[in-house]
Amino acid sequence: MFYLMQELDFCYGHRLLNYEGKCRNLHGHNGRLEILLGGEHLDSRGMLIDFGDIKRLLKTWIDEALDHKMLLSIDDPLLPVLQNHGQPVFVMPANPTAENIARLIFEQGRNMGLPMQEVRLWETPRSSSSYRGD
Repeated sequence: MFYLMQELDFCYGHRLLNYEGKCRNLHGHNGRLEILLGGEHLDSRGMLIDFGDIKRLLKTWIDEALDHKMLLSIDDPLLPVLQNHGQPVFVMPANPTAENIARLIFEQGRNMGLPMQEVRLWETPRSSSSYRGD
């Protein structure tokens, strides 16, 4: 099995519902992603996938959909307020925890045809969460 990993950065804000700590308030992160891809076969160039293709596909989506956006649950009562004031929001079907954001990015990459193995999201330099496929 061949593996490759690429790091991608993006900035985002969120808040957690049903949470008693500081993260129940709107706040932001400079997120760092570790994208792990894997597969049994290499292409005619001897590559699993070109790093540029990961950037072209997944990084472009992250930049357009998530970067400098407030990631909020569809159930968040602040969602309509921010939307009505024209604030950039990405609506998530679940609480926007690091775990759910990692899963969102994993599934987006897989839907783009990338051979996703794992996505690790670092919310801070010492705190991360990851999601692996089946």
